[in-house]
Formats: sequence, structure tokens, C-alpha cells
Amino acid sequence: MPAPPARTPLWLIDVPVVLVAVVWGSSYLAAKELATGATVAALLVIRFAVAGMGTAAFAGRDIARLGGRELRAGAALGGILALVLLLETYGVVHTSATNAGLIISLTMIFTPLAESAVTRTRPTGAFVGAAALSVAGVALLTQGAGFTAPSAGDLLMLLAALVRTAYVMATSRLKAIRSAPSGALTAVQFAGATAVFAAASAVTRTSPLSVAAGYTSAQWAGLLYLALACTLFAFFVQLWAVRRTSPSRVSLLLGTEPLWAAVIGIAAGGDRPGPLGLLGGALVLIGTTWGRTAVGRRPAPRPDRPAGPALPAQDSVNATDSSRS
Repeated sequence: MPAPPARTPLWLIDVPVVLVAVVWGSSYLAAKELATGATVAALLVIRFAVAGMGTAAFAGRDIARLGGRELRAGAALGGILALVLLLETYGVVHTSATNAGLIISLTMIFTPLAESAVTRTRPTGAFVGAAALSVAGVALLTQGAGFTAPSAGDLLMLLAALVRTAYVMATSRLKAIRSAPSGALTAVQFAGATAVFAAASAVTRTSPLSVAAGYTSAQWAGLLYLALACTLFAFFVQLWAVRRTSPSRVSLLLGTEPLWAAVIGIAAGGDRPGPLGLLGGALVLIGTTWGRTAVGRRPAPRPDRPAGPALPAQDSVNATDSSRS
């Protein structure tokens, strides 16, 4: 009887997820420089079309092997993903990057609560403490940069945090995608999201082609960064990681996003967080480090409950191929 495959060390899963937090932290500044209220949907069409073509180039054969259920599930995830990005991008346009970073980080609280509700279990006290410490750190971090009164953009970011939680949970629990290659599933999601963005662009009567034609070379560089690093790389890693660990662990690591947004803002945007901001950044790092040990891998399911998403053997190969993009 062959030995079971070795499990991926947790730190090898954590490092790419933290890198996603870094590029997402940088996306606030990039989006601010590119988007306006009138061009959000058109910008997202271009961003996801570029990312989708990059994914399809590496996962074309796997896409052809997907069945109807997998295609429908991938398209549904793409719809949720589109809603997250629309809310986030409109939110960033209509609020400060500081407020956006604080509010979107609430995903790391919403996710374990949602996971506990679905599995009818309670999060450990250590995880609750780690998450609370991280959120307190985010509050200090953003307060140090200056917290403004709630706005429509703040409410949009709060909705984005809730929908992002739904996306992480759906990715983890949809049975139809358990055997689907990660690269192919990501391509289907991007196609579904692009269709939603195109419909939104038509409603706002803003042509993606006209927006693209008006971009300078510097703006195109920013757009390609959003498409390839903040979209293609980031969402593939999230999908890859959440199927090898737990939604709570992934969400907690992604919760460092506001810290990286502040670091990049200081280095590239001239922000000055002050003493409270520096203290908040330290608390975020302490909280996420503590949470990594508290959450660990998803525990084995009880006999009377269905198992979580399995990792098919073929998927490790496809994940490696797709990650090269």
C-alpha cells in the first residue's frame, strides 16, 4: 500500500498568502491613481480581461476538461468575486485608503464567525484573542494616520468585507470544485467576473476601450500590476491556500493587508502614521503570528459531519503550473 503524500509545511502555505497581503496592500494606492467614480467598472473589465487571458494561457487544456457543475460553480464564484471588487473599488474611490484598510480587515473577524456558524463549533479562545489583538492593531494603525467620519465609501468597504467572507467560505465549501484544477477554476472565475464588470460598464455607459485608450504608459504599468500581481497571482494563491488549510487561517494572514498598505503609503505616498500607527503595526504582526499557531490546519472532521474540501493529487501539479504566471 503506497504511503500517503506528504503534507505541505504550513510556512510554505503562509508565505505566499502574506505576499498576497503585501500586493493587496499596495493595490489601494494603485487603484486610487487609476480609478474615478465613472471609470470603476471599465477599469475592472480591463484588469480582469488581462488576468483572465494570462490564466487561460496556462490552464487551457484543464478548462476544456471541466464539467458543467464545475463551470457553473466557477461562474458563481466569479460573480461573488466581481461584487467584492466592485464594492472595494468604489469604496476606495469614495473614502480614504486609511478607512478602507481598517474596514476591509474586518473580514478576518467575519470569516471565523461564519465558519463557526456553518460547522456549529466555537472558535478557540486563542484565535479570538489573536484576531482581537490584530483588529486593535489595525484600529491604532489607521487612527495614527487620521480616521475620518464614516462615509458612503466606508459603508461600501464594510459590505465588501462581508462579501469577501462569503467568497472565502464558498471557495472552501463548494463540493463542485473539489476536484477542479486550481488554474482552470481561476480562469472560469475571472471570465464570470469580467462578464459582470462588462454589464456594469454598459449600465454606467463607460467604454473600457475608451478608458484604455486614454491611459498613459505609467497608468498602463499600474493597470498591468493590478491585473497580474493583485489579481492573477493574488486570487490564485488564495484559492490554492484555502484548500490546503482553513478559511480562518487564510483570512487572518490576509488581515495584515492594512499594515502593508501603511508601509507602502509611507514609502511611496508620503503618509506619516505617527506613534499610534507604529504601535498598531506592531500589534498586527504580533496578533497574526499568534493566530497562525492558534488556528493551525483544519481539524479532522467528525464522523457525523461531511469532510471539508479534499486536495486531489492532480491539483498539486496544476497549482505549480499556474503559479508560474
